[in-house]
Amino acid sequence: MRGIFLFVMIAGMLFFGCNRNGRHLQDGAVDYTRKADSVLDLMTLEEKAGQLVLFSSNGDITGPIMDDAYEQYVKEASCGNIFNAHSASYNRRLQEIAVNQTRMGIPLLFGYDVIHGYKTIFPISLGEAATWDTAMIRKASRIAAVEATAAGVNWTFAPMVDLSVDPRWGRVSESAGEDPYLGSAIARVRVQGFQGDNLEEHNTLLACVKHFAAYGAPKAGRDYHTVDMSDRLLRDVYLPPYKAAVDAGVASVMTSFNELNGVPVTASKYLMTDILREEWGFEGFIVTDYTTIMELMPHGVAGTEQQAVELAMDAGVNMDLQSGFYHDHLVSMVEKGIIPEQQVDDRVREVLKAKFKLGLFEDPFRYTDTAREANEIYTEEHLAYAREVARHSLVLLKNENEVLPLEKGTDLALIGPHGDTRHDLLGSWYAAGDWTRITNLEEAIGRANGPGSVHYEKGCDFDGEDRSGFAAALSAARSADAVLMVMGERGHWSGEAASRTSIELPLIQKELIREVASQGKPVVLVLLNGRPLALEDEIGLVDGMLEAWFPGSAGAGAVADVLFGAHNPSGKLTMTFPRVTGQIPIHYNMKNTGRPVDPANPDYKFTSRYLDTPNDPLFPFGFGLSYTTFDYSDLRLSSGQIGMKDSLEITVRVSNTGDRAGHEVVQLYIRDLVGSVTRPVKELKGFRKIQLDSGEGRDVTFTLHAGDLSFYRKDMTFGPEPGDFKVFVGGDSETVLEEQVTLQQ
Repeated sequence: MRGIFLFVMIAGMLFFGCNRNGRHLQDGAVDYTRKADSVLDLMTLEEKAGQLVLFSSNGDITGPIMDDAYEQYVKEASCGNIFNAHSASYNRRLQEIAVNQTRMGIPLLFGYDVIHGYKTIFPISLGEAATWDTAMIRKASRIAAVEATAAGVNWTFAPMVDLSVDPRWGRVSESAGEDPYLGSAIARVRVQGFQGDNLEEHNTLLACVKHFAAYGAPKAGRDYHTVDMSDRLLRDVYLPPYKAAVDAGVASVMTSFNELNGVPVTASKYLMTDILREEWGFEGFIVTDYTTIMELMPHGVAGTEQQAVELAMDAGVNMDLQSGFYHDHLVSMVEKGIIPEQQVDDRVREVLKAKFKLGLFEDPFRYTDTAREANEIYTEEHLAYAREVARHSLVLLKNENEVLPLEKGTDLALIGPHGDTRHDLLGSWYAAGDWTRITNLEEAIGRANGPGSVHYEKGCDFDGEDRSGFAAALSAARSADAVLMVMGERGHWSGEAASRTSIELPLIQKELIREVASQGKPVVLVLLNGRPLALEDEIGLVDGMLEAWFPGSAGAGAVADVLFGAHNPSGKLTMTFPRVTGQIPIHYNMKNTGRPVDPANPDYKFTSRYLDTPNDPLFPFGFGLSYTTFDYSDLRLSSGQIGMKDSLEITVRVSNTGDRAGHEVVQLYIRDLVGSVTRPVKELKGFRKIQLDSGEGRDVTFTLHAGDLSFYRKDMTFGPEPGDFKVFVGGDSETVLEEQVTLQQ
């Protein structure tokens, strides 16, 4: 116990009274900087460097495994943080080493990729976003934090808030989609869900917003590739969700793998210092993504490991994940005068402050309670909520002749490779999720169908050329009253390092769908995938189409709930679905060009269009059907003109004109008709998810402030410009009512 006693005895004397500048704190305030400095003053250079080092455990579903060398670094205080560390007993053993066997006894941070759940896995983030329910997403993140902290984790590498308009990029599965307004709203609530109201509570943990910045715009949709864009596009579109997370108090930020305009992000002082710290006032710490300091060398901006360290430190990076360059070189570079020790102190201070905010100095073992781990993980309550989120995440894309919901007791043929999968239901980045304990679609649909029969035939694999299962699948289809086809991607086809050149279904699946559809039976296609798919061929073959994403631990039951009408689908797309891959990038908030297509003369050649397919998507941003119908009417504005300090009330009547209760996401868009720089054809500026009974109507009102019309103007100042604006309200980005308003100087 030598380390912790020495720390408490000496540092404890400095915790109270005046801070370094002699100022007294206000009652109830906590000066984490003073606390951190009281520890920093006692540390050797080697111990300081250790606080900036993060090495990773190995392991698999059975649990993490610590490398012997890294464990020795913990004992030497040359590694102050561990990644991929989870389970109360594993983390407690490592914390005991750090606290009891080092001179200072400084506790470790334990980080883990808790992206959409820890043990109870919620739908992938793109699916969660499709709920358009920020309160629901916040609660899902809160449950993830409760479970993760019960398993020893005090730092999650989430939320990922990268926007993307390119579904070839596999990491769209972790994103909230393509829109900065919605992405910002979700970023805020996910930070709040993870961190709670007080980080010293035992069931909160540090959030880490990633990947800063513009990681979602790689050339060719290829992961880790270069990013090149104007500063205006960066600031208008890509930065807002990161800024929202910082404003919500996110404790840490992760650098991205990409370069931005010729500078690898981990070496970008413009991003890390100028924007993040000086413009936005970020006070947390910055960690690299896995080995990105090392990658400054193949990027070609550092010729040696020492140069890479110097670039990262100068940019403002606090912590080195896994490259080992800070571990190997930081001390000697300070001793040689290459890096000032004051710079090291500044980086260490921010890490120590985070550990104080978590209450780790007061109780280093607060996250290693095996009783909590036994009682607060994978509970019935958590699974029930995961099922509820999954229900709301499902998007009904087609429902010809009301083929859905299915009648219970129907003689069903269930066909497709997803019928008996479990692992794939969890998608990518499923943390400690255990697919062996979950229900698959065949089981869930069989239970929901009641006395009816469900005849399952796989038909084909996800890809390949084996058609030997076609005959049995076609026989099952001919014998059934209706057919459910469960197709899509494998779970590992999206996520990190999982880019695809084509987002169509593989040929073998397309052929099976075509042949089953030719049997003349009602066919419903259920899709499990981690990205938007190009479904132009399939949409004309099937009667119903349900986008289920990768729905998580309780997802199979949620899919069955929607198919049989126990839940009325309400999900809406947060990324545009193209007709074909060649339309990518495609998104609702595009610019108009000088030669837009004329609706009155769509075949005129010299416009911005394709020769072989329309410009418009198969399914637009915000789209999603219901088992009921909603009517929009009586759009009215509080005024036709507003001033720069005024606000505008926008009211629309929404009515449920069907025979079922249902949820509808009412969406508000604007268009700036003339600006000093070109503006998008639509921009989301508000949304409201409401529930209406059959026959019920309700007025929905949005308040739009003049400041909400701001953008980076021609001179790169931020603010609104006077002029005419269109206001749109509807159930998706294309099906809208519109009015016009003038913003006056």
